[in-house]
Amino acid sequence: MNRGQFRVLLGAAPGVGKTYTMLEEGRRLKGDGKDVVVAVVETHERKGTASMLLGLELIPRTTSVHRGVELTEMDLQAVLRRKPDVALVDELAHTNAPGSQHEKRWQDVETILAAGISVISTVNIQHIDSLTDVVEQITGAPQRETVPDSVLRSADQIEVIDLAPQALRDRLASGFVYPATRIDAALSNYFRLGNLTALRELALLWLADEVDSALKSYRTEHGIKNKWEARERVVVALTGGPEGETLIRRGARIAARTAGGELLVVHVSSNDGLRDANPGALLSQRALADSLGGSYHQVVSDDVPRGLVDFARAENATQLVIGVSRRSRLSAALTGPGIGATVIRESGDIDVHIVTHAAAGGRFTLPRIGGALTLRRRILGLAIALVGGPLVTLLLVALRSEDSITSDVLAYQLLVVVVALIGGFGPALFAALLSGLTLDFFFVQPYYTVTVTEPAHLFALGLYIVNAVLVSAVVDLAARRSRAAKRAGAESELLATVAGSVVRGQDALQALVTRTREAFNLTAVRLLVDGEETHSDGECTPEDKITRVDVGTGAVLELHGGDLAASERRLLTVITTQMGVALEYSDLAQTAGEVEPLAQADRVRSALLAAVGHDLRRPLTSATAAVSGLRATDVTLSETDREELLSTAQESLDTLSLLVTNLLDVTRLQAGALAVFLSPVDIGDIVLPALDELGLGPANVELDLPETIPMVNADHGLLQRVVVNLLSNAVRFSPEGKRVLISASEFGGTVEIRIVDQGPGVPPERREDIFVPFQRLGDTDNLTGLGLGLALSKGFVEGMGGTLEAEDTPGGGLTMVIALPEAHTPSNPLPELIP
Repeated sequence: MNRGQFRVLLGAAPGVGKTYTMLEEGRRLKGDGKDVVVAVVETHERKGTASMLLGLELIPRTTSVHRGVELTEMDLQAVLRRKPDVALVDELAHTNAPGSQHEKRWQDVETILAAGISVISTVNIQHIDSLTDVVEQITGAPQRETVPDSVLRSADQIEVIDLAPQALRDRLASGFVYPATRIDAALSNYFRLGNLTALRELALLWLADEVDSALKSYRTEHGIKNKWEARERVVVALTGGPEGETLIRRGARIAARTAGGELLVVHVSSNDGLRDANPGALLSQRALADSLGGSYHQVVSDDVPRGLVDFARAENATQLVIGVSRRSRLSAALTGPGIGATVIRESGDIDVHIVTHAAAGGRFTLPRIGGALTLRRRILGLAIALVGGPLVTLLLVALRSEDSITSDVLAYQLLVVVVALIGGFGPALFAALLSGLTLDFFFVQPYYTVTVTEPAHLFALGLYIVNAVLVSAVVDLAARRSRAAKRAGAESELLATVAGSVVRGQDALQALVTRTREAFNLTAVRLLVDGEETHSDGECTPEDKITRVDVGTGAVLELHGGDLAASERRLLTVITTQMGVALEYSDLAQTAGEVEPLAQADRVRSALLAAVGHDLRRPLTSATAAVSGLRATDVTLSETDREELLSTAQESLDTLSLLVTNLLDVTRLQAGALAVFLSPVDIGDIVLPALDELGLGPANVELDLPETIPMVNADHGLLQRVVVNLLSNAVRFSPEGKRVLISASEFGGTVEIRIVDQGPGVPPERREDIFVPFQRLGDTDNLTGLGLGLALSKGFVEGMGGTLEAEDTPGGGLTMVIALPEAHTPSNPLPELIP
């Protein structure tokens, strides 16, 4: 019997639409003439999902009783007896009731598939066995119901039902996922925006890995060796040298440019084991690759370039990163092309990045304009003349005849040209003189003498010298111009860097100092401002020659190393000018930074004066009028009038006391002098006294404080003031007949107190403003208070190690969320100062 087809709908979280899509697909298949049944489905009382059941056959569930509780499960035997074409099985990770045929629902699905029935099922990413620890780190919630990875990998088709995190939160807030009583807790816990984003990425990456595995199997089965750029896969080649870390970090940056990029680090060693790999360096580089999310591989091959390219092709690599050769140019010239050149030739359609590094001397340095040809080239030219001359002579003597004089002359002339091309004027002149004497000694009669009897022979020797001089002059001129062109290009690059760095603020100074040291090949460079070092690069030594250049504005640039040529001093002038501009920019930025707090303080002072002028005058006026009335001798007051005046004075003085207290607290907060006594606090001991203080009861406030909520680490008095402030605002702005909700929840070691109103709310762009002192948007009206309530509340909560944030209330309104750390152990109730 053929096994049924297995299709899985994978979601990042509940509510993305897996069950709805499964039922929608079932209806489509039924419309195509397939026999479709719903083996089991969980609608979670969602009307949209339940409506999709219309027209589909639903297999009745079996019922069992466990410990007095009636449980219903999928009737596996009924499905097998019905034998449809397709069975719809919801929640693949579900654990069956005790006494069922199988412990897990995925085992039931295996039985259905084995019976030749195709299955469409659903599962969330948190239920995949290999990802449970990762999901717990993200959400803080352990998963008890899981599905083995092998079950999902056996599926014929896996499809991600994707929904943007904010869209899912909107669906949740609108009541499409959970009942209204669970919405607020869900939004503040599992359905946080960060959680949903991480779970969504996890689902997509897991599926991408499964697709990649299937792609590898397909390419292997069909013998496909060309790369398929399904994703960026970067292979970094290590030699065991010091450049390895540079290459790994560059490869990691390349891989990170695209989503799902993969980093593979490989060391190819030869069978003889004679290559100079450093085991300690390889070990540290392997650890670095692991820390950057890469994988380490070891390959053995007699042909290192071929082994590297074969590994890259086997891994379907798109990029190959290798280091520039550490060999000298002379070594490369004598031993032929290195590994890098061979890899480039063999790589085909794999992009190869050759990365410079410190071991290769790849730092930016201005070329010196000295002799046109380097000493190494002149020595090499002289060596070729000394070695090539005798070799050419031996060959020509062996072939000497009376008619060979012309070819002999041309052979020596070719030697002179080669020496001129390599070594320049001096070695070419030496080769010309040596070859002329050799030609006269071995090939011009009388043999084995240096006598020149024929004028033509003397003329020929002169031609040798002239040819050597002309050719070497041309080569020398070309080398000189090439060196000048490189110098000009390097100067242009340096000047472009200098000019561009000015707009980058303070960091430009360090960039200029570093660039100066590298460009002029100095030991160290220091920038001194008013005699104090502010920026430096390199290490100074006592033997260094120090050159000091005035930058202006009290700054001096110290150059440690050799003398600079005139052309280099011209460039140095440009650099010091830009340094002066950067220093001026830095001074202006520092001055602006110093002025800003003063301006802010001035704004606060102005707001304070305006608030004091308005808000303190009213209680003072009321209290003064009441006391004056009590002291009046020309008016006879009844007992009722006296009580009313005393009550007015008392109320006004209490208001005045509260305003002054708030002002003092704001001052202490800004000065970092407000004492905080942290200790384990029960939330109920905070909320209930706050309700009593405000005179609120069940008609005004709804409480949702689970008994299992742990204690928080807080200052009892400050936390109660925070709750009173927030609760009074919520009640003030709540519509008549609408109660304020106070709820609490614990998640990942953090306890949240949520005060929820259904008032007008606060626009998202203004939510930060409500926490600014002397603002009256959202924290108090224009009749009472200084606009300090939320500013103080935020300062108090942050001083206790928590946060206070404003969120939208689902359906309209504002939710204030107090988040405080859970009190795991009793804290030492010693005062702490809010920094």
